[in-house]
Amino acid sequence: MSEELEKILLQLTQPDNAVIQQATAQLKQAFKDPAIIPALCAVMTGSQNPQIRQSAAVMLRMRVKKHWKKISPDHRERFISCLFIYVFIYCFIALPTSNSDPLLSSQVGLLLLSKVVESNPEAFKPHYRQLLQLFGTVLQDLNNPPALYYCILTLTAMTPYTGSEEMNLMRSLIPNLIVALKHLLKADQDQASEAMEVFDELMESEVSIIVPHIAEIVRFCLEVGADTTLSDSLRVKALSCIASLIRLKSKTVLKHKLLNPILQTIFPVLSAAPPPGEEDPEDEENDSGDQSDSENPKHCAAQMPLTQACLASENPYERKGGIMCLAVLAEGCADHIRTKMLSSVLQTVCRSLSDSNQVVRSAGLFALGQFSEYLQPDVSKYCDELMPLLLGYLSSLNEAKVGHVTKAFYALENFMENLDIAPYLPTLMDTMLSALNNASSLKIKELAVSAIGAIANAAKELLVPYFPPVIESLKGFLTATTEEMRPLQTQALDTLSVLARTIGNDVFSPLAAECVQLGLNLTDTIDDPDLRRCTYSLYSAVSTVSPDCLTPHLTAITTVMLLALKSTEGVTAHLEEDKTFVLLDDDDEDEDGKDGDAVLEDEAEPDIHDVAGVENAYIDEKEDACDALGEIAFNTGFWWCSYRQLCLCSPALQKLLDIVLPCFLEAVRTERERQVVMGVFEAMNSVLKSCQGEALKSPGRLQEISHVIRDVLKKKTLCQDSGGDEPDDDDQQAEYDAMLQEFAGEGIPLLASAVPADTFAPFLNDLLPLIMSKAKSSCTVADRSFSVGTIGEVLQALVSVSGGRGVAGRLSNRLLPVLVAGVKDSDAEVRNNSVFGLGSLAQAAGPIVASDACPRDYPMMLSLFSNLLTKESDRRVIDNLCAALCRMIMSNVDAVPLEQVVPALVARLPLQEDMEENKTVYSCLAMLYKHNPALDLDAGEHQVSEQDVSLRADFLRAKQLFHMLYIVFYISL
Repeated sequence: MSEELEKILLQLTQPDNAVIQQATAQLKQAFKDPAIIPALCAVMTGSQNPQIRQSAAVMLRMRVKKHWKKISPDHRERFISCLFIYVFIYCFIALPTSNSDPLLSSQVGLLLLSKVVESNPEAFKPHYRQLLQLFGTVLQDLNNPPALYYCILTLTAMTPYTGSEEMNLMRSLIPNLIVALKHLLKADQDQASEAMEVFDELMESEVSIIVPHIAEIVRFCLEVGADTTLSDSLRVKALSCIASLIRLKSKTVLKHKLLNPILQTIFPVLSAAPPPGEEDPEDEENDSGDQSDSENPKHCAAQMPLTQACLASENPYERKGGIMCLAVLAEGCADHIRTKMLSSVLQTVCRSLSDSNQVVRSAGLFALGQFSEYLQPDVSKYCDELMPLLLGYLSSLNEAKVGHVTKAFYALENFMENLDIAPYLPTLMDTMLSALNNASSLKIKELAVSAIGAIANAAKELLVPYFPPVIESLKGFLTATTEEMRPLQTQALDTLSVLARTIGNDVFSPLAAECVQLGLNLTDTIDDPDLRRCTYSLYSAVSTVSPDCLTPHLTAITTVMLLALKSTEGVTAHLEEDKTFVLLDDDDEDEDGKDGDAVLEDEAEPDIHDVAGVENAYIDEKEDACDALGEIAFNTGFWWCSYRQLCLCSPALQKLLDIVLPCFLEAVRTERERQVVMGVFEAMNSVLKSCQGEALKSPGRLQEISHVIRDVLKKKTLCQDSGGDEPDDDDQQAEYDAMLQEFAGEGIPLLASAVPADTFAPFLNDLLPLIMSKAKSSCTVADRSFSVGTIGEVLQALVSVSGGRGVAGRLSNRLLPVLVAGVKDSDAEVRNNSVFGLGSLAQAAGPIVASDACPRDYPMMLSLFSNLLTKESDRRVIDNLCAALCRMIMSNVDAVPLEQVVPALVARLPLQEDMEENKTVYSCLAMLYKHNPALDLDAGEHQVSEQDVSLRADFLRAKQLFHMLYIVFYISL
């Protein structure tokens, strides 16, 4: 068949249309024969005509690429053998000697190789060593850029499937790979950009291959990133590669002293003025520089000299660069900035808001938003200085500068999260209502609507006076039908949901039915996943206020949500369809024959890795539908209305847990991105919190979860850079690592509360030393706070589980010294968590702590709390001291000198910051009055009156209040 096929291919090259048409029909018929694969292989390797060989290779590439699964195993092996013969001949033999066209032949061979390996990389795994040896030669042929390109693409496709036996060969290619990329950059920037993805694949799949060459890779990427003659996309790719290396191998980067070279390259990029003629109409509204620096090394000390030099510059773009650097440092170095330099950086940013240049002012607004998002709660202490600046900026809105205004709203919304908003509420709402009524820009209106939602979260019932004009504006937006109103309507629905939850039932309930109808009208007339998603949130919010309003519409509402969950819209398979080579498609028999040259065309193709795509709007809709269905069901009693039905769901729940939790655990072990693993832990902790013991019924599940938490605390997971190639250096531990350990640690008390204490005790004993090791004075504030906080939460969890008292009692001698040291810490948050932990220990262990075995523990704790009460100024710590004393009283009232403790306790009431502890305090006081209604507080009252008459009055009012509270508690019982 090969001889006949070669004749047909030769006819396709003839300048006679009739001959070409006849050959086309013959070739279509030949492609129906399964023997076409070995025949093409024979022609590709045996024909004396270079054009015929190339035609056979191109056709074979497309045939194999599209129909690999249909090809018999014998034909697959035949194809692979022929491919190796062809490529080796033209890369090792023909290149130096052939007079035909060796360069083109080698390019066609490597193109064929790249495409088939890319499509079926595992099929070539037995030949990886041969391929890598071939690549070592090809990468040195610097005068053949296309060959370099196809060689690197093949290497990229192979990387995820490379085993340990190929590691050394792969590693030896890296220096030649870098040199090849440099030459490819000069020949074709687009191909070089695609080829550079080999680094992404290596970092994702086998980062250990590139670890010995990190310095060379970083320097190469710095050269590319700094070269202003190259395309922006190529420079961004190079800088992104550096960012990924820093995330994965930060200690190696530092060990090779690459921090300063990176910063020296990044700062000019960050502070560069746009090229002439490319200035943004809003003076750099997009602020392109911040993206390239958003993942720079998180070391403030190294960056501050460069930042200060930028801030002192007369060039506005350099000043902007300095401000942008501070902005992104807030994300990466939050703990360092909060504890050591918050005041100074805030002053710098505040000065930038009054800079003479709009570029700098815009960067200042972005920085303030970053600070408000990442430096809470400390940044809120500066509200008196910052809020007037923000309000002043918002009061002079310039609709022509939408980008700048957006940054101002971004800063405002983040800042309101922990703000006592009452003093600023009138000015804020005047500004927002003015924007709603007077702004011509829909974007400005959208920003104002979003800000009103943030204000409502902070103000709650204080917003009632402004509710009527706000709701009228929102209703007006929601009844519009034009396309340009869609983003504003989406935001209006979100804000309406917030108002439903915050403004108060009495205010919102009269409007609940109308709001539901508004949502239904929108989804009936507009097909938009974002809009539907927001209506689900609205219905969910209304169910918390007025569930009866939903009852008439439940069937319609839930039907839409269930359809959204079942729908595959937005989750589409992008299967590659290449119709260039019409002769190769079995389904194209009715197509007209094309000119013979068309058979040899190799047009650009879609990326075959893009086999499926997900449009986020539809996935977000499904997620919000799930949340809303759960809340609506809970609030209305719809569906899950009986325990019997709930029990019937248990097998399905177990089946779901058996799928989901192993996926979570595998992701923690194998995922390289810390932030992804943090998200996995957050999701897993939510499952544990919701399902509790149900989530741990599967044999071995408790052990598996405990062990992955242990691995994170030991820094042994893949994302923690623990491949053995770097020394541990706690001083250089990135804050993301600390955050990851916090996410993992949050799972420990959840496990403790989900199973009997004796069941969890062996795993707790395994985890405790790792937690306690972070309480040392040499550790960071964040670590110390995490340590004592986790211990406190675990003890609190033991209070409510079977056997918890015994386990807590056995642990008390180990935990007490750690918590006592924490109470004496210089940081308020550490003291606060330690006080909570001591109170929880007393509550969990009960009389054991005050028993004859530990006779000095209770008096020591009481003395410690007494000393702290006299000198503590932080209100949250004081609130937790009150709660801790109450836990000690409730746990063992006989061990507490009430005549001394209760007056001191009452003198510090009411609680001012940690309102969650009100339940503990009031429960304790109710218990005291229940057992001793005539409790004599005269001594305490006398002491108070001697110190301060006004305090005596407050104390007496408090006493009367607690009498009333006791009555309420007593009646409720």
